[in-house]
Amino acid sequence: MSHQHTHGPGESHSHSHSHGPPQPGPQQPQQMVLPPPDPALQAMIEADFRPVPLIVNPEGPAVFCEAHKLDKCEECGQDYVNLNRLAKILASNPNLAAPPPANVVSRNLSQAVNNTKEEGNNLYKQKKHPLAIARYTMAASIAVQRPPWETNQLMREELSTIISNRSAAYCEAQDFISALVDAETVIAVRRNWSKGHFRKAKALVGMGKLEDAREALQLGLAFEPNNAELSAFYSEIEKMTESPSEKKEES
Repeated sequence: MSHQHTHGPGESHSHSHSHGPPQPGPQQPQQMVLPPPDPALQAMIEADFRPVPLIVNPEGPAVFCEAHKLDKCEECGQDYVNLNRLAKILASNPNLAAPPPANVVSRNLSQAVNNTKEEGNNLYKQKKHPLAIARYTMAASIAVQRPPWETNQLMREELSTIISNRSAAYCEAQDFISALVDAETVIAVRRNWSKGHFRKAKALVGMGKLEDAREALQLGLAFEPNNAELSAFYSEIEKMTESPSEKKEES
């Protein structure tokens, strides 16, 4: 505002002082300026682009190939299984952040995995090995459906335990080749876990490959030198591979 001062008799002048912050004018929204695309990269993208005929499922969040209405079609060369599964998870969890934090775990899926695995364990104890194998297979198929944002370690632990149990069931069913395949899968998923090496040795003994079984146990003991289960089975195999003369000397 302005006011007047007298600076001496007969002399006066007026001037203005500002006694507050200036009033802001209307603010303009800031606009993000994107850099121009790289012409060479844009040309590569456009050259690689191929339009894909697909249809959106009107009854839910899913897409299919246009010709056969399938989410996985070899004839059309299209596979939307994982995309549709992810869309279904996000649609059924509207309050889930996208992408969700890595520590989010689907409790319903965990419960389904554990329940199905326990069904297999109970059948195994009842010596109903073919039925146990079927339940373990179902549990494994559920475990691998974890969404991609969940910690990979959780799926590894679940899957390796289930497949290890299935390997044991295959052994009891005298299907040693399948038992060996499952044991190798366990080792591939959790190499430093003793149970995979133990299952491999069991399957190899069933196939009559004692030396290979001993080597499998040696590798397992390299990870866990004090593992009682591996050590005891190693001693059993040592006795199996002793020559008749060595057994006679011990007796």
